[in-house]
Amino acid sequence: MISRLEFCHSRNIIHRDIKPDNIVMHAHSGRSSKNLVLIDFGLAKKFRDSKGIHIPFKQGKLLTGTARFASCNVHRGYEQSRRDDLEALAYIFVYFLKGILP
Repeated sequence: MISRLEFCHSRNIIHRDIKPDNIVMHAHSGRSSKNLVLIDFGLAKKFRDSKGIHIPFKQGKLLTGTARFASCNVHRGYEQSRRDDLEALAYIFVYFLKGILP
């Protein structure tokens, strides 16, 4: 899953709604291998413009995505970035491991 997220980030896209519902397994027909797939890019956003300039830091933003898996900075109202996608993924790992979030 980390490599899938890394691929999105390499294309200058942040997902902004990382949650278990947006992670699916894709089985290739005729093969035994399965791949994780990241879906639902409805809230995705480019974090760099066409010139490669990073989006500016902003405060006072409303929550975007699923509150349960949102990062602490998103709850504080900060502009989302790659770190928030990774933090949401860490919460998913904890959720899968323990069955609940603290």
